[in-house]
Amino acid sequence: MNTLAFASLLLPAFGSAVTFAGGRDLRHVKFWSTAPIALALVGTILVAISHGTGGTSTETYTIGTAGEFHIEIGTRVSGLAALTAVLVAAVALCVQSYSTSYLGGEPRYASYAALISLFTAAMLTVVYAADLIVLLIGWEVMGACSYFLIGHYWEREIARAASIKAFLMTVAGDVPFLFGLIALGVQAGSFQVHDVIASADGNALSHPGWIAALLLCGVLGKSAQFPLHSWLPDAMAGPTPISALIHAATMVAAGIYLVALLYPVFVLAPDVLVVMAVIAAITMLGAALCALAQTDVKRILAYSTVSQLAYMLGGLAVNGRSQAVYLLIVHGFFKALLFLAAGVVIHRVGSNELSRMGGLRFRMPVAYTTMTIGLLALAGVPPLSGFFGKEAVLGAAYNATGEFAVPGRIVLVAGLITAGVTAAYALRLWLGMFHGPFPDAPHEHEERIEAPQTELIPLVLLAIPAALLGVVALFGNGFSQVVGGASGESGSLLGAFAVDLWPGGMTTLLSLLFVLGGAGLVYLFWRRDPKADPAVPLLGSLRGLLLDGFRFDALIGLAVVRPVRAAAKLVAFLDENVVDAYVRGSGVGARGLGTVLRRLQTGSVQFYLTCLFLGVLVMAAVYAYVGTVS
Repeated sequence: MNTLAFASLLLPAFGSAVTFAGGRDLRHVKFWSTAPIALALVGTILVAISHGTGGTSTETYTIGTAGEFHIEIGTRVSGLAALTAVLVAAVALCVQSYSTSYLGGEPRYASYAALISLFTAAMLTVVYAADLIVLLIGWEVMGACSYFLIGHYWEREIARAASIKAFLMTVAGDVPFLFGLIALGVQAGSFQVHDVIASADGNALSHPGWIAALLLCGVLGKSAQFPLHSWLPDAMAGPTPISALIHAATMVAAGIYLVALLYPVFVLAPDVLVVMAVIAAITMLGAALCALAQTDVKRILAYSTVSQLAYMLGGLAVNGRSQAVYLLIVHGFFKALLFLAAGVVIHRVGSNELSRMGGLRFRMPVAYTTMTIGLLALAGVPPLSGFFGKEAVLGAAYNATGEFAVPGRIVLVAGLITAGVTAAYALRLWLGMFHGPFPDAPHEHEERIEAPQTELIPLVLLAIPAALLGVVALFGNGFSQVVGGASGESGSLLGAFAVDLWPGGMTTLLSLLFVLGGAGLVYLFWRRDPKADPAVPLLGSLRGLLLDGFRFDALIGLAVVRPVRAAAKLVAFLDENVVDAYVRGSGVGARGLGTVLRRLQTGSVQFYLTCLFLGVLVMAAVYAYVGTVS
């Protein structure tokens, strides 16, 4: 099983290398960008089947030592890793297949496809890594790949700025994250994941609070949570398939995965769990409100991703590890579906703006049907998968007790309100894209403008789990057993978390009321004037603020960018006028002294004897004066 897992993460890396070497041969690039990932998907499925509920399997090889620590490579297969790996490979294959026609004619398609394969390999490395150092390597390679992929259209200033912003904001979280991993490995006496978890499970860590706080910084950056969230909406400057990959199965999912993987460490830090709950509440509600105000389809989905990731972080904060992981899996499928379906519409309409769309349900029936499924899952409408994922998290928050009680109340209140806002922006997006008048074609029954099969097939394949994964909730606590129950990550500690995914009666009733209320308000305003944007009367004077993301970038500019620039100018001034002044002064002094000495070297013996005589006289006079004074 571990050998198969290792092969599954090597296949995309090999495909990336061959794709890079393939140059401009389009058939070569398309084959080597999709075939290895297809084989990797088969491998991850076989690993998941072989694993079943069989606990954790680790296989490592020592390749060197660093002091008292062994440097080891290998794989670690658990239920959490097995299921997440299937999600990563499945979404990556759909994205690569979709891209063969969506971007296949572009001159930089080869490098684009190779980077996607490398991105996939890096995420699988994070998922299957048995060692924290190896995990860190995959973690950072993802950051590098995201920089290049977001900036794919590097000739556009907005893409260059977005890629730099994404890189800087994620690295800002990665610096404390690195120190957290080092501290965790040193205190556990090993960087092996199973040793670290065993140490945490045995309460053998001396400073778990500080470690959890440092790790959380990296999670906030990678998973785009407040205050390191604003890079994700700007990342929409990259190609739409990249958005699907980053927002669904890689990068942003890595942060949530890491908390779930090292959950025993976070359980030992109750104060950090409260901070997680507060951050999750701020992020989920704030991002949902921003999504409701946006006019760009991709930015709506981007803010939606930020909000849904906050649901997962909130679930982890309230002892809902299994529930958060389940939402992570189902969200990966329906969010990839939404981005790819939106890409189909955007490509045919020629604009990202919602105001340029409308009445497309007859012209693009496959995109309409599949995106409807995705939006229903996003809004949490039963019986789709998103409903069970959201309700599982809210149920965990409602039932939280003890040290989880305070985080539970915070997440529950924010989650219920967010459920209503989510339904509102999901319905607004659906109505704006597929209903009402189409600006350039007043007749709804215009000719079909459906996408090629290579773009439609991934939509259908992703729509199936988005619609049907809710049946997992029917198997009681089976999901919890797989991802971290009695056969989970660390045995005794996580065994207490084996709970089922059935929605609770009270939370389900409340959330459905919020969903109906949010969607009902949008529908009422839309019915009054299908040509108008229902967000305008709904949000009123707040819309401008929300459209600009609460002007958070301006705040960052004021609090961070300006002080850094001022400090840089001060350093430049000191370097030029103080440090360089001393350097220049020593040079000028040396040249001046050399000029004086050169003038003294006349070559005249009489001059030299005169100077010698005068020097003796001066020395004698000084000696006589000193003797007289003393």
